[in-house]
Amino acid sequence: MTGLESSRLRNYEDKKMGLKEALGLIKTGDHIFIGSACGEPQYLVKGLVEKADHLADNEILHVHTLGVAPYTKPIYSDRFRLNAFFVGINTREAVAEGRADYTPIFLSDLPHAISEGLVLIDVALIQVTPPDEHGFCSLGVSVEITKTASEKSKLVIAQVNRQMPRVLGDSFIHINDVDVIVEYDEPILEAPRSDPDIISERIARYVSDLVEDESTLQIGIGSVTDAVLNALRDKKDLGVHTELLTEGVVDLVEEGAITCAKKNINRGKIIASFAMGTRHLYDFIDNNPMVEFYESDYVNNPFVISQHEKMVAINQALEVDLTGQVCSDSLGYRFYSGLGGQADFMKGTRLSEGGKAITVIPSTAQE
Repeated sequence: MTGLESSRLRNYEDKKMGLKEALGLIKTGDHIFIGSACGEPQYLVKGLVEKADHLADNEILHVHTLGVAPYTKPIYSDRFRLNAFFVGINTREAVAEGRADYTPIFLSDLPHAISEGLVLIDVALIQVTPPDEHGFCSLGVSVEITKTASEKSKLVIAQVNRQMPRVLGDSFIHINDVDVIVEYDEPILEAPRSDPDIISERIARYVSDLVEDESTLQIGIGSVTDAVLNALRDKKDLGVHTELLTEGVVDLVEEGAITCAKKNINRGKIIASFAMGTRHLYDFIDNNPMVEFYESDYVNNPFVISQHEKMVAINQALEVDLTGQVCSDSLGYRFYSGLGGQADFMKGTRLSEGGKAITVIPSTAQE
């Protein structure tokens, strides 16, 4: 072992703490950011309500969350107030009842808002891989705003989880930039694909006719968009530049439909900012040179998106009115999800040479 490696090891060991000791560093009134979607550090989040009983008047900030959200329960309302930039299924009730807030913002703008201090973050709770021989940890399945939040936070508490895939790109944080390490291995949150249905499959066939060979794809979330990926198996040399990376992309790579060989920028690379899927997807992206994750101010930037010829953005809507207005974040007066990156990709795609912005929706809503 070299002297430098030994120094890094000591630095890592010096930063290790137990859960209660680590959370004890959070102060009353702190603004607490929690890593997003399947990258949520569940062990740390559970500890917030179970072991950090000294906290009060703390704001919780996050984008999409799939895992535990105990801080939204009414019994903790004097301790935590959620401010969500995207409303997930486990926070929807709290937002609807006024016990939590929703701040609408395009994901492409959120890193800048954090960097400029418009969104205050005192503590970042993140989940990372163990450090490599150079001292770098990967943020794994969640990079979008997590990296900026970590860089601007006054206190970074990282759950080091050996089950987190090591994803390449601008996805690394050095151990020197982490204040506290809590080692805890647990399965990464998973988001299995929706079961196919006849309506989704029929819409997917219509969409597949619009997608040309050598197109670059952005695929949103939803049962219909999942079905679209299944319908693209016969296409050639497709590329991927997408906010969300899902399971269906792996199938298309393995079958040769996705090669990224004809992309105008980041040629040969699948570009995304976060992933939601099962272990099959996580194993695929683990240390895979074909896959690179970047923050949302790059991935969702309409100017970057527009540089791809034949850019195709496929997103699912919740409502479309008779004038053609599309709504994907609310149902009537009820917030359902969030602005996310759909508008960013629609705008960038319309500026792309040969680009197509496609919105999918069943003609009749299902109960």
